Parts: sequence; structure tokens; C-alpha cells
Amino acid sequence: MTEPASVTLAQPDEGLPLLNMPGYRRFPGELHGRHLRVRRFAGPLDHVTRLSRPIRVAHLSDQHVGRVTPLPVQQAAIAAVNAQKPDLVLLTGDYVCHSLDYLDQLESLLCELKAPAFAVLGNHDHWSGAWEVRRTLHRAGVTLLDNAHTTVRIGSDRLQLVGLDDAYTGHADSRKALRGLRPDLPAIGLSHIAEEAPRLWRAGVPLVLSGHTHSGHIAVARLHHLLIGHAAGHRYVHGLYGDRGAGEEGALYVSAGIGASVFGLRVGERARREVTLFDLGVQPGLYPEHHTEQIALPGRPVSLRKQKKREEQVRRKAWTRRSRRNPTDPTSS
Repeated sequence: MTEPASVTLAQPDEGLPLLNMPGYRRFPGELHGRHLRVRRFAGPLDHVTRLSRPIRVAHLSDQHVGRVTPLPVQQAAIAAVNAQKPDLVLLTGDYVCHSLDYLDQLESLLCELKAPAFAVLGNHDHWSGAWEVRRTLHRAGVTLLDNAHTTVRIGSDRLQLVGLDDAYTGHADSRKALRGLRPDLPAIGLSHIAEEAPRLWRAGVPLVLSGHTHSGHIAVARLHHLLIGHAAGHRYVHGLYGDRGAGEEGALYVSAGIGASVFGLRVGERARREVTLFDLGVQPGLYPEHHTEQIALPGRPVSLRKQKKREEQVRRKAWTRRSRRNPTDPTSS
């Protein structure tokens, strides 16, 4: 396992092209106006006393590999991850758009990751075909945490990874995922939907990584808060929330993601495509960060009727795929 890059190089990147960041290495696509951001943060205070050295985690979300997001953008994101030499890569869902037509491309991209990768699924993965996406992740060497947790060893340290399946489509099961979690080992959580984070916090997981929102794509004049927060009812829109300190709750990071499922336009710094780095075991406040913890929006709970409608949508799409293929084919489930 490679040593993490020095945390002393971390600088805020607000409004700066990626290639101008101190300590950052150029990668393919930077010089073509991709405007990809690498944002760095320290991990939670809980990890400082539990880890013998910093562990660098790279977070990548919402790739949406397909025709909406150009392949060079996807390649640039993978290259950005590798350039930072993380110990682990954590992926929080939505690897596809609206079909399974680009699974070979997805596999090829994920195979380029140089650090061990762990993942959870998102709503688009279930809509398009969870079985096939799972199989692609497996072929690419990515470990899927399907309402499960695992322990990885990095040097002399052990870190628990807790993964929730997608809550938007009704597949999340926090009880199953947390069963047997050890309170004496540090932990980090993955959930495509950020609103599941408090369930993990209460179980002793001090940091959760999420995606799904794309920061609303239009993040000027707080439009992303109005559209994703107040209109769509999300409590968490983009960035760092909660408390990395010794408070009762934990912390959450919501990535703006890489790809898009409908249109690729992104306006505003907070909506830029991003790779996020967390240096676990580093004291918060040790170096400048992109922003500090934010207060969650009021949000709006999903009604039982709406949740049932979402789950029915998954079943309906699965039936449509099955009707186009041999009903006995396991990939049609």
C-alpha cells in the first residue's frame, strides 16, 4: 500500500483551475477546460486518536458513464484520483445513466484505479439493472458493500467501511449493514443518499460520504439550495455537514459528482465536477479547506406513498428489461 501524499500540500482550490493548485500533478484533460476540482478535507476528530498515521481516502460519486458525460471527463477524474495516491477509493453510486450500454466503458475506467476500491449502488444502478452493475464492479476489482461492512488493513491500522445500498429506491438496510460493527475500530460510511447519514452516526460512524444531488448543477445565487433543498426536500445539497469534532452527531460529505444523467451543464464553483480527498487521522483545522461544516437544511421526509412509488418504478423497469430478454436469464432480475 502506498503512503498517502503529504497533507501539508493541501490548499483551498476555490475558483482556481486544477492545474494551478500547489502540489498537484497534471493529468489528461486538464488543459481542455474540464474544470474538475480536487477538494481536500481533514477527517473526523475521532480518527486522530485511533490511527497511527494519516490514511488518505479518495471519494468519487455519480460517474453516470454514458453519452451525456464525455469519456475524457471520466478519464480525467480517474487520473485525478490516481495522482493523489490515496490508500483507498470510495465510490458512492450511480455508475450508469439510463441503460447498460456503457458497462464495458465503466469497467475499463474502474480498472484504472490504482488503490483498492469499495462501492455502494445508487438509484440509477437499480433503475438500469443492479445485477449487471454489480457484476461489472466485481470484474473491475471493486468491492461492493451491499448493506454490509468490512475491515481493511492499511499498514498497522484497521479501518471499518460501512456501505448502505440505495435508499432512494428502498434498498437501504442500516441494521444489516451495521450488524457486528466493532466500536473499538475507526469507521467510515458510504451511502448514495445523504439523508441516511444520521443512522450511521448513531452507530458510531463519524464520517459518511454521499452523492446523488450533483449540487443541483446550477450553484449560483443559492439556486442549488432552492432547487435541491427546498423544492426537492433534501437536507444536504453539497459539501461538508455536521460535526467532525467531539459533538454528538457525525459529519457528512455530499459530492457534486462527475457525470450527469440528463444534461451536463454545471454553473458555479460548488457545482464543479469533483474528486474529494479526506485525510483520516489528521486534525481538523490543520490546513485550509474548501469550506467548513454547514448546517443542514430543514428538508422534507419522503412520504410512504412516494417511497412505494419509487420502489414500484424499480420493479417496472426490471419487468421491462425482462420482457426484452429470456425470462430465465438471471441478469433480467
